[in-house]
Amino acid sequence: MSNKKRGVLTRPWLWFSSQLAHDLAPYSLPLLGKVLSVSNPEYRPFQWRGLEFRNPLGLAGGVDKTGHALSAWQKLGAGFLEVGTVTPEPQGPNPGKIMDRDLENEALWNKMGFPNPGMQALSKKLQDFKDREIPLFINIGKNRWTDNQQAHQDYSQCFSHLHRYADVFVANLSSPNTKGLRDLLTQEHLKAFLTKLKEKALEVAPDKPLLLKLSPDMDEDTLRMALSESGEIVDGWILTNTTKSRYPGSPFPSDQGGVSGQPLKNLSRQALKVAAQYKKQDPQKLLISVGGIGSPAEVALRMEMGADLVQFYSALVIQGPRFFAQTLSRLQNDFS
Repeated sequence: MSNKKRGVLTRPWLWFSSQLAHDLAPYSLPLLGKVLSVSNPEYRPFQWRGLEFRNPLGLAGGVDKTGHALSAWQKLGAGFLEVGTVTPEPQGPNPGKIMDRDLENEALWNKMGFPNPGMQALSKKLQDFKDREIPLFINIGKNRWTDNQQAHQDYSQCFSHLHRYADVFVANLSSPNTKGLRDLLTQEHLKAFLTKLKEKALEVAPDKPLLLKLSPDMDEDTLRMALSESGEIVDGWILTNTTKSRYPGSPFPSDQGGVSGQPLKNLSRQALKVAAQYKKQDPQKLLISVGGIGSPAEVALRMEMGADLVQFYSALVIQGPRFFAQTLSRLQNDFS
């Protein structure tokens, strides 16, 4: 029996389809958080804009879109949390199959398209998150029926409605699963969009930092443009979202959805390399690396490359809820 097959046998959530495992997570994770709780794990504590990060390992946007399992992830060892993407109005997923996985290549695929119960429902859920001890990021987006010319209004609504619960906001312009969304990352639209959003942010809650989540599918010149155009407005960047590119032998549809996990690793590293060079001009910017980080060694490498914090999505799905605690233990022992 191969190690990968043996690993599946010890990870019962992988016995289920991707969709069923995803749907069961909000119910199973709160229980696992109680059973597997770890006590305030600390590794390379970090301070930024008055926020305290006990460790640099965070929950990526998209893992918990509704806020149902935030307390559990905190108990499981995360150093910070990101909830969402949230939109002003509730919306369902894109039609058809919306997720799949390729365990052999440690890859996930999704074409969800910001399914969530809306900002009103999220605010009620966050009101109940009374035991929060670590920073909370809220990832905001637009409803799929909102035209790009009015997109800033959707983001501004989310900011206005949810600012009392957030430590940091993340503007998600980089998902490949909302038609036309990435057009907002072009030079024609990016600065104008962010300027309008920042005006609302300064009006409502000037102390709340705003980050921009970027795509891995931009070439280096386009990425540099995005960093330059946004640099005077946002407080940092998350690099990167899922990729529309496909690896050899990929079982996923080639014309829709985004891939995360190990096939995203090199693209994410390259984006971080470019952004770290840009950060030298403004060391106060926050850099968060995400995409293909599945081991303590990769965490250490991303931080050596210039990331202040790192986030996980696919590694949590594939390796399971003990990932934070196990990774922190190995970091403390092998990379201190």
